[in-house]
Amino acid sequence: MSAIRVVLADDERMVRTALRVILDAEPDLEVVGEAATGAEAVSVVRELRPDVVLMDVRMPEIDGIRASEQILGTLAEPPRIVVVTTFENDAYVYEALRAGAAGFLLKRAAVDELVQAVRLVARSDSLLFPAAVRSLAAEYGRREPAPAPAWAARLTEREAQVLRLMATGLTNAEIAGRMGVGPATTKTHVASVLAKTGVRDRTQAVIAAYETGFISPR
Repeated sequence: MSAIRVVLADDERMVRTALRVILDAEPDLEVVGEAATGAEAVSVVRELRPDVVLMDVRMPEIDGIRASEQILGTLAEPPRIVVVTTFENDAYVYEALRAGAAGFLLKRAAVDELVQAVRLVARSDSLLFPAAVRSLAAEYGRREPAPAPAWAARLTEREAQVLRLMATGLTNAEIAGRMGVGPATTKTHVASVLAKTGVRDRTQAVIAAYETGFISPR
């Protein structure tokens, strides 16, 4: 299998250097480019088409949220974006997730946690740090009661169950085991959930489920 290609976007050279050393030490990961500003990140990603981008939230010119929006909104097959932040309970992080980021990672994360996060989002079969996503949704998501979203009525009972299990961070294989179905069936259910909720990936589906009240974050 080919290595997972990664772009690093952070305005601190020392941070980028440390991340490159960590990731390039793994046989299945390869850092293919770097960017020091949000605008540069957009340009580098468009040129190199990586699989994963580690994107600092706060950068010069345009921040990581706007850079993520530009990347995800202009590329037919965009990379998976993981925002990197100093603080976990941060409105910027939640806005990045709402903008389309696949997850977030703390700058103080352990080496193993960093490596596994890149692999996880590249596979796209689980939610990165589901408890933290739930906490962010409770803090920054919709505060007022809202009517059930139109897509909720289109979900089958099985699909609704899959969405709730996705929100707990289970992989497709774990969901299959919990529901007593085959992996292929689970994959089909997940694809249907994404299509009916009108989102790009499972992280966005879970955010939508919390924001609309389909799942309570508390």
